[in-house]
Amino acid sequence: MSLTYWCEQAWLPDGVAEGVLVVVEGDRITRIGQGPPPPGAERLAGLTVPGLANAHSHAFHRALRGVAQEGKGDFWTWRERMYDVAARLDPDSYLRLATAVYAEMALAGVTCVGEFHYLHHGPDGTLYDDPNAMGHALVQAARAAGLRVTLLDTCYLTGGIGAPLSGPQVRFGDGDAERWAARADTLAAAYEGQPDVEIGAAVHSVRAVPPEQMPLVAEFSRRHAAPLHAHVSEQRAENAACVEMYAATPVRLLHEHGVLGPRSTAVHATHLTDVDVELLAQSGTAVCMCPTTERDLADGIGPARELADRGAAITLGSDSHAVVDLFEEARAVELDQRLASGRRGHWSAGDLLSAATCAGHISLGFPDAGLLVPGAWADLVSVRLDSVRTAGAAGLEAVVFAATAADVHSVVSGGRRVVTAGRHVLGDAGALLSEAIKALR
Repeated sequence: MSLTYWCEQAWLPDGVAEGVLVVVEGDRITRIGQGPPPPGAERLAGLTVPGLANAHSHAFHRALRGVAQEGKGDFWTWRERMYDVAARLDPDSYLRLATAVYAEMALAGVTCVGEFHYLHHGPDGTLYDDPNAMGHALVQAARAAGLRVTLLDTCYLTGGIGAPLSGPQVRFGDGDAERWAARADTLAAAYEGQPDVEIGAAVHSVRAVPPEQMPLVAEFSRRHAAPLHAHVSEQRAENAACVEMYAATPVRLLHEHGVLGPRSTAVHATHLTDVDVELLAQSGTAVCMCPTTERDLADGIGPARELADRGAAITLGSDSHAVVDLFEEARAVELDQRLASGRRGHWSAGDLLSAATCAGHISLGFPDAGLLVPGAWADLVSVRLDSVRTAGAAGLEAVVFAATAADVHSVVSGGRRVVTAGRHVLGDAGALLSEAIKALR
């Protein structure tokens, strides 16, 4: 079945154009043109951009919004609150929560999510009858909400460098990387050939995966030609512990054990040395910045501009979901750099929107998404230019520096209309979130 959309304005590879026709068949764009709206075409007001890629998500962290912000502390005190939520989830409650979270993402223009998944087993570490029950719940949730998903099955073996798993952490672990890979292979086999799901891998961090176990995770990525992500240098304390134990920074350790490379993404990369920057860039590793989480947890401001200048692709994620708004993540990369440098104008709006679209999709294993071109995934996100936030603004600057997620009025994801007039096909996403989170308290 062929559908035609007529966009008042659309962001094409060569810039913003007026009166753009997008013809869709199935889940793909088949033709792009310009002209007046033909009979039967669906009109998309405002500025239409490709679907956004949320390259780093922990769906269950959404239950902490507006709760973990009270009082004082740092990343480590926040983590204890996060563990409390992790201890309460099972496949059914996770399905409900993740479906609502992914619906919130769809409302914000996200059409593909990279779920950094380590909540594998029962609360006491006992395997479910299906050892991948929690992962299947996440895939089911993404499909229900209308998103493609890259499930980054995460290896998590230790509670800190040289420390065993304890408390809620025990449900994260598989014992060793060999058993992790066996479970992840089964998960990958379950979705082989299914175009809307990519099963990738993740090294949680140098805190959670001993270096001798890392090559098996990297081998999974090579064997499946799948994305490989890792939390990297999010905290200074992590760096100090890594240097003390291994006489190497986290980036150096990952490099020495085969984790960096063109399929890899370093998440956060906040506290880097000059050598770290070179290793990431020269290996072809992308870097996922999560500014709203990094500021919420007082992590710091990463060297995004230096990384990009050396050739590292920058992607964006909402991580803990303190905010679900990829436009906010995009402009925060620029605005945080202004705070750190005392200067403005480090990134163009096009650069930042590319980080939120094509670069993010590539890092999640969907290189044929994030662009409005024939053959690409049919992901269309239309943003109002007449709201109280965007009125008077124009071009990509209106989207990146003025709009918020609330200005997204229409989303087509993989040819499926999932948001119309700011409402998700599942109904009231706020009510879904409230119900799912209330059940965890």
